[in-house]
Amino acid sequence: MAELVGNCLIGQTGGPTAVVNASVAGVVAEALNHECIEEVYGSLNGVLGLLNEDFVDLAAESQQAIRGLRYTPGAALGSCRAKLKKPADFERVLAVFAAHNIRYYFHIGDGESQETAAKLAETAAAQNYELRVIGIPKTVENDLPATDHCPGYGSAIKYIGATVKELALDAEALGQGDLVTLVEVMGRNTGWLAAGSSLAKRRDHPNDPPHLVYLPEVPFSSEKFVEDVRRVLKREKHCVVVVGEGLVDKDGNYVAVETSTADAGHAQLGGVGEALKDIVEAQVGAKARVARLGVTQRAAAHLASKTDADEAFLAGQAAVKAAINGETAKLVTLVRGDGDQYTCETGLSALTEVVGNLKKLPREWINEDGVSLNFQFFRYATPLIQGEVTVPFDNGLPAYAKLAREGVDKTLPAYES
Repeated sequence: MAELVGNCLIGQTGGPTAVVNASVAGVVAEALNHECIEEVYGSLNGVLGLLNEDFVDLAAESQQAIRGLRYTPGAALGSCRAKLKKPADFERVLAVFAAHNIRYYFHIGDGESQETAAKLAETAAAQNYELRVIGIPKTVENDLPATDHCPGYGSAIKYIGATVKELALDAEALGQGDLVTLVEVMGRNTGWLAAGSSLAKRRDHPNDPPHLVYLPEVPFSSEKFVEDVRRVLKREKHCVVVVGEGLVDKDGNYVAVETSTADAGHAQLGGVGEALKDIVEAQVGAKARVARLGVTQRAAAHLASKTDADEAFLAGQAAVKAAINGETAKLVTLVRGDGDQYTCETGLSALTEVVGNLKKLPREWINEDGVSLNFQFFRYATPLIQGEVTVPFDNGLPAYAKLAREGVDKTLPAYES
């Protein structure tokens, strides 16, 4: 196989995570080791940068800034929710790639956004433009198939678990058998994040908070919810409830929806905590309060998992190695070892196997009560939150990195979408 010489480009799409920039750092660090990659570019604001020819020169960044990406949250290159839709969009992107001799494209995103990467690889092949496209997984929801887990998930549940511990201590100080704390977490249509709150429990202390965990995988019943809360309050001074934003009833209807559509045409989920608060106060007669964690779950790099950050960096490195070896239209996956000691290496999966598929929390990991997790989940999730990322502080607050983002000259007329 002849060596492919040209430039590489990195794009970030969708919601950021605490470790998504570590994948960028991994790509840059590995790309600089290969002479066949002449320039290392970043696309500003995901696919919008592809269409608008908005690139920055990552090789011109200081090594300190690139290293700093390993502990910096957000999307250092900027992100977006937009997708390439029309054939003309893909033709435009290939024209931009040709103008800048882009031969390697690394797409950091969730399962849905990887459809863009898959179609780019398909379009390039149809036009005989030699391009190697590798997807790098990213999502706190942990709902990508093919990979054991997703970079971003471990840090999110580490933060959620720690927050639940702290909220529980606050509630214990005030509760007299009449206080319910409702913690609403992200996750869309899966319960991976809500399940992660269970890591707040001490080993061999099943009655520790969170006392109740409601997951989209288990149909919600308001009658059972009231019974569950009453049962906990008979035993404890307070009740901590964690609920996934995508909670549905037996008919598959969301318990709460803020707006019918959001970016990318999805329902804007949220408000389920307030909905359950109304039930508690009206039917249980207890005081209820809601803690909606919102985007803090994916932005809290000060409490990121070192395992998660290291694996995000590893995924970026693996993407470059795969592309150099001639792979294209593939997604980097994380593969868990079989031994008792946790290990993780990378693999590859076809992008077409990821697009349109959703990985749900296995039902067998949920206890028969429907509101607690069993040992299988703890065995799966506990290794993912291990270790702490060293974040520098300045004047008492985290000192995160920021790229200079030196622009690359445009060569094509502006694109009329």
